[in-house]
Amino acid sequence: MITAIVLIKTSVDRIPEIAEQIAALDNVSEVFSVTGTYDLIAMVRVGRHEELAEVIPGRISKIRGVEGTDTHVAFRTYSQHDLEAAFAIGLDN
Repeated sequence: MITAIVLIKTSVDRIPEIAEQIAALDNVSEVFSVTGTYDLIAMVRVGRHEELAEVIPGRISKIRGVEGTDTHVAFRTYSQHDLEAAFAIGLDN
């Protein structure tokens, strides 16, 4: 699974509506309304790199009110759940 973090600039008067439209798209797992330079952050998960082009410029960028995106592709994912599982390898409960 390929994960992309998409930083999104929007029309500030439409942030909730735009966030809902993005969240409804296939391959978008979460959308966060945030402070700072960007208005929204979307987590996009796809099976192939080519699918990122379909989702980000193909769908997200075409939503009315999206002014720009900045995409970061994750190399590796770390989470508390993953760390607990790794440390438990070989241990009996």
